[in-house]
Amino acid sequence: MARRPANRFVCQSCGAVFPKWSGRCDACGAWNSIVEESVEPTATGGTNARRRSGARINLVGLAGDTPPPPRIETRISELDRVLGGGLVPASVVLVGGDPGIGKSTLLLQGACALARLGRKVMYISGEEAVDQIRLRARRLGLEAPTLELAAAINVADIAATLEAESDLAMVVIDSIQTMWMETVESAPGTVSQVRSSAFELIRLAKQRGFSLILVGHVTKEGALAGPRVLEHMVDAVLYFEGDRGHQFRILRAAKNRFGATDEIGVFAMTDQGLEEVPNPSALFLAERRGHIAGSAVFAGMEGTRPVLLEVQALLSPKGGDGAPRRAVVGWDTGRLNMLLAVLEARCGIKLNAMDVHLNVAGGLRVMEPAADMAVAAALVSAATGHPTSAGSVYFGEVGLSGEVRQVSQPDTRLKEAHKLGFEHAYLPRRIARGNRRPTAPDGLGLHEIGHLGDLVSLFTQGMEEAPA
Repeated sequence: MARRPANRFVCQSCGAVFPKWSGRCDACGAWNSIVEESVEPTATGGTNARRRSGARINLVGLAGDTPPPPRIETRISELDRVLGGGLVPASVVLVGGDPGIGKSTLLLQGACALARLGRKVMYISGEEAVDQIRLRARRLGLEAPTLELAAAINVADIAATLEAESDLAMVVIDSIQTMWMETVESAPGTVSQVRSSAFELIRLAKQRGFSLILVGHVTKEGALAGPRVLEHMVDAVLYFEGDRGHQFRILRAAKNRFGATDEIGVFAMTDQGLEEVPNPSALFLAERRGHIAGSAVFAGMEGTRPVLLEVQALLSPKGGDGAPRRAVVGWDTGRLNMLLAVLEARCGIKLNAMDVHLNVAGGLRVMEPAADMAVAAALVSAATGHPTSAGSVYFGEVGLSGEVRQVSQPDTRLKEAHKLGFEHAYLPRRIARGNRRPTAPDGLGLHEIGHLGDLVSLFTQGMEEAPA
């Protein structure tokens, strides 16, 4: 007797399964994300079903000669940089980002560039018709006669097509949330459909040896939509960041089994598509005006790339009887509150009656704590009205007692600052035994700061250019 399909309730945000519906997911806390899905019973299901006896697996030792994986360069150097040198055959890359940020544009440019090199590339869209893709390529001035396009959402049809093709180098699926399998009784975009469709496509990529790129939607919070298990199934996860009203786009690697994480690629959105920015520091600082109170330059690191950014702070009297406002763009709000507390408790800078606005110019979101001293310099500069020097950069982590702690790769930060013409660098003081003094390029003066109070005194005493 055939078994009836069983129903279950699955959270569309985290993939948790529940026996009944509820308005809030107990696993991730999301509201109205639980959807009823049907599960078809398998023919061999049940506790009394006969199981295949397993075969012994082969075990090998840790030592051995394993060459690095081969790479397929897309000829878009910023994309290859984030991937770790190019695409790896039989690898799967998940690309996420806000709608309209440029995911499809970048992947279409990469597919055309690879096809022009004689590689066999297939672009399958579940959101746009073939004519729409052709119009975008014509608008961007892209030409690739050997690029193969298709508009489809049925995974069974896509799988049959991929199995019949040979020598495929890359396949783009735009997007995984639109894919649909007949064997799964749920709507496209649900957890079951996304997971099953991705599993089938990944299996084909590993079996046939082509690189698979999946485009994923994101939630309001900026995380990839659908189950988190999708991130564990792929080899690399790339996030496309930036404001659609802003010129710059940041491609960041959150996971990469074949390269470094937290690596970034910088692009500029133009009428000809996404153009690479080989020197983002110069572009981020191109519109900076010196001798303005509340501005400081941060010498940061994004993966292996040094990036110089302008940190802007603006203070205004608190309006009304409520709590003061803390508006932050490009940095962590919690870290700003911590830094304001340290400035007040350890350095005597009273900002509790002021609204604080902080902005990292350029659209890049800074993740590392090394930006603490640059943010503190911008805040103190805005509070005292004394501008920072136009030729100074800052980096260093600030602790709760006000001490300035060491950060990684100071030499690389200093070289980038010197290359762009900066004359002074404010960095943490060597306290721990064995800390090596960073090597300063000729013409770049180093000023060590041991406590945040030392930095404040430079502004309150008008000695911002004096050596520490």
